[in-house]
Amino acid sequence: MAVPASSCTSEAPIPPGQGVRPFELDETTITALQEAMKSGRLSAHSITEKYLARIEELDRRGPSLHSIIEVNPDALAMADQLDRERKANGPRGPLHGIPVLVKDNIGTADRMTTTAGSYALEGSIPPRDSFVAAQLRKAGAIILGKANLSEWANMRSSHSTSGWSGRGGLACNPYALDRNPCGSSSGSGVAVSANLCPVALGTETNGSIVCPSSINGIVGIKPTVGLVSRSGVVPISHTQDTAGPMARTVADAAFLLGALTGVDSRDKATLASRGESQADYTKFLDAHGLRGARIGVVRGLFGFNEFVDKLANAAIAAMKEHGAVVVDPAEIETLKRMEEGESDLLSYEFKADLNAYLESLGPKAPVHSLKEIIEFNEKHASEEMPYFGQDIFIKAEAKGPLSSPKYQQALEKCRTLSREKGIDATMRKYKLDALVAPTAAPAFTTDLVNGDHDTGGSSGPAAIAGYPHVTVPAGYVFGLPVGISFFGRAWSEPTLIKLAYSFEQATKVRNPPKFLPTTGLTL
Repeated sequence: MAVPASSCTSEAPIPPGQGVRPFELDETTITALQEAMKSGRLSAHSITEKYLARIEELDRRGPSLHSIIEVNPDALAMADQLDRERKANGPRGPLHGIPVLVKDNIGTADRMTTTAGSYALEGSIPPRDSFVAAQLRKAGAIILGKANLSEWANMRSSHSTSGWSGRGGLACNPYALDRNPCGSSSGSGVAVSANLCPVALGTETNGSIVCPSSINGIVGIKPTVGLVSRSGVVPISHTQDTAGPMARTVADAAFLLGALTGVDSRDKATLASRGESQADYTKFLDAHGLRGARIGVVRGLFGFNEFVDKLANAAIAAMKEHGAVVVDPAEIETLKRMEEGESDLLSYEFKADLNAYLESLGPKAPVHSLKEIIEFNEKHASEEMPYFGQDIFIKAEAKGPLSSPKYQQALEKCRTLSREKGIDATMRKYKLDALVAPTAAPAFTTDLVNGDHDTGGSSGPAAIAGYPHVTVPAGYVFGLPVGISFFGRAWSEPTLIKLAYSFEQATKVRNPPKFLPTTGLTL
């Protein structure tokens, strides 16, 4: 073990103003890639080869983004097999031959490891694929590699730096390399934005898909808990955890989401998705989807950054211009109270759920409990804890079982305040189709000494409720991306995707990153 990179340094720095070499697949889409493979202009092999070269150029060298912990050594062999299959039988569907990165807490039973970015799980290969990895393979996708993340999905320390993991080092924001990519799906957000892959899979407990999507200028969908299985994913909380797509367009995110859904006997939360899930979310893409939609503005989620407020207000004006009926304000009365029990809820569930995950790895697992991970980190502090400690781990280890009255009280409090008295009550009161708010502040400067110092965001209500949340690029503050969020009732992904797509098509604000060393202070 060695202390991994703590900054975006370059073996071969890019001269100022020169950018990176032109990339044939820059800003491409799943539809464009499928058309190129259908015509014979490209193949799954050539597409995969191009992305692997791009990873080498930008992630390992050049700006050294550190967004990917390891690439799949079998990616090209998988591509060859899928090319043969396409020639013989045609494509399985829209993801056939499409490379997809997955966050390093998503289990794959192949020659890649699944470590949540930690040396404590170094060498760990689960006995079988996570459900979502199996679904990707079934759809014909190529699992290109494992994306870096905020170690243990930002559940180790209250002073952590997002984007840093022991194994992966520090992932860097591609718009300004000294800025943070947010987390915990840091590498997934960076890689998609930097065109190191067409799409990626992230996970979220609270903010871990939507924040890095907003800050890296891409689309993120945090699904309703239970729409996408969590089995085989390193957990934090069975109440709030979910995997979800991260992409440069709403259409690509919708393609990926459709491949991930399905009832999984190893995750009982998915039983509730019967009759609610879809195999194809692209059928809800409607450029006129804002017409007549009733959208509520949650002003209580504004005010953390004046520039962000201006962009969000402009986004809401664009929605109104394209036919939305805007209810402003549409406040969530329980907003300031709904997070009161979340810390306890997550601590109890993290201990129970992580221990169960580690047990599922079998006797050959590198560690077998949260207690052993804490001990490992203490023994390997120079590699695992050079910048921040593990106070959240220690707090969670001290918790009792899930039968504890304090846990049950926290669970009931979170559910009631976020659901019945929160999002559901607000949407009923104003007869809304969705709620909107700015997703997050612009990227803050990475600070390994003091940890994260982000100033606000809107991930909390939908995360605590277990409800869906979609973020779409809305604009830039000093060259740094900012997203606008659509969230709403359980299982309302079709509505949110329709609204997000309509907004995206009306505004089209995304610009690819230029890998600048820092941001220019010009609006």
